[in-house]
Amino acid sequence: MAPVPAATSATGSGPTPGSATAPVFGPAPTSGAALPPAEPAPAAQRMPLGAPPAERIPAATHRTVDFAKRKPDSGSKPGPELVLGPKPAPEAEPEPIPPSRFDAIAEEMLAEAPVGETSDGAQVWTAALGRVGDAVRDGEVERAAELASRAVAKASGALGPRHPEVLHLRELCAYIAYLTGDPARAFDLSLDLARKRAESGDPAAAYGNVRSAATAWRAVGDAEQALRMGRELIDVWTTLAAKPGPAASDPRPLESAHTRMTRLTARAAAAEA
Repeated sequence: MAPVPAATSATGSGPTPGSATAPVFGPAPTSGAALPPAEPAPAAQRMPLGAPPAERIPAATHRTVDFAKRKPDSGSKPGPELVLGPKPAPEAEPEPIPPSRFDAIAEEMLAEAPVGETSDGAQVWTAALGRVGDAVRDGEVERAAELASRAVAKASGALGPRHPEVLHLRELCAYIAYLTGDPARAFDLSLDLARKRAESGDPAAAYGNVRSAATAWRAVGDAEQALRMGRELIDVWTTLAAKPGPAASDPRPLESAHTRMTRLTARAAAAEA
């Protein structure tokens, strides 16, 4: 075997500077000589080559770290608290939208046990509602309107014209007028009730009466008459919507009323042309 060239030291140092000879660290293996067999890896390090990647990950690494519950290491100072800004105040619950008083009266007429507004007027209201309801169910709406008017006169004389029970009975009269095909009277009664309810500090009931007036108004087909009624309705409605209450929380019906006024104006102009 040829001796190791002088450019390589016995301690394995690199070649002498300027030497072009490549370092040789030992004799080249004999051609065809078998390599010594590799020692098997310890059992703890063996891993099947065909196993899915998830199975190759040690089970100890399958864990969820809850950073909110981790405590700082002993001796270390906690990091600064992250401040994102003031917590927003919760939004106020919207004002519940009361039903139209026409809808409420219709439900009361179908109820098995009618209920009055107050204890002192409940007897008058219950008896009147029972008689009016019977007439309506029998298809005698004209008789129902007469009975309702009598009940209003009786209650107003006993309790006063602005008593809640009297106002309730007048709502019944407005609904019966609507059923008899007299939307103009139903409108007048409902809008007058809306004004009185607003003056007494009951915006929810006032808005219910406004919506009843709007229902009656939409049943008026004459453009000129509907325009006059619409101006009066929108005036009361706008005043009510300018104050806190369900009318302010429900702007779309008022916008729809303005839209109808635009159509009525066009119809009236076309009729005059």
